[in-house]
Amino acid sequence: MAGDWIKFELATLDKPEVCQIADLANIDLDAVVGKLLRVWGWFDQQTEQGNAPSVTKKLLDRLVGVIGFCDHMVSVGWLIEADGVISIPNFDRHNGKTAKNRSLTALRVASHKKTNGKGNAANVTPPLADALPKEEKRRDKEQQQQAPAPIAGIEARQRFEMFEGWAPDEVSIAPHLKLIGVTADQVTKQAIAEFVSYWMTRDASHNQGSWCRELVASIHRNAVRTAATSGARPGRTSQHTGLANQDPHAGLEANADGTFQL
Repeated sequence: MAGDWIKFELATLDKPEVCQIADLANIDLDAVVGKLLRVWGWFDQQTEQGNAPSVTKKLLDRLVGVIGFCDHMVSVGWLIEADGVISIPNFDRHNGKTAKNRSLTALRVASHKKTNGKGNAANVTPPLADALPKEEKRRDKEQQQQAPAPIAGIEARQRFEMFEGWAPDEVSIAPHLKLIGVTADQVTKQAIAEFVSYWMTRDASHNQGSWCRELVASIHRNAVRTAATSGARPGRTSQHTGLANQDPHAGLEANADGTFQL
């Protein structure tokens, strides 16, 4: 266990994933954030690497008090369920002892730099970015190199509103297909067109990677809803059909008063 606090970014409050979970669970945004902290805090306190092989989604749903909450986290890529094991993606970046040490180091460096001011620039600890472990800087550099601008004139991290002609690119969409459980065949031209049409009428801005994740999550939700509404068992005929062609007096003996008896 890594302590009695967890790393939380203020930007999380307005992330589209939070809005989607609120919509799916039919609860307000603040409630979603509180329940997410509840789940993340549980993983931080009870696991070493963000894996919970002996815990079910039902148990975690009971922990937060909302049925299906963990399924909603899975649908937006914030929870992974594979081979019966539930885990938090990128756990080591935000939770655990190592991640917390990185955060504390960064805060100390920033505080020290601010306190000393520009007059002692020669004696100040290297900038905040230099205080981070080489492994994390290397990983960030690789991610930037592997995520070229998928659309002409738009950088990979640049936020933009949805527009006609937008399309996902293989590099940005690949990790979300894997994490959310959607196949490439499901990303059809029709699905993309409906997605673009919907978001063109909304006041929202995301970068290319976020838009790709939104698309995959949307396809996954539609697939789940379609499966839920087509639950009728095929090949089963109702016992209440063809009644108009049946004789209701068949097998009965008529009485003199117009009634019938067996």
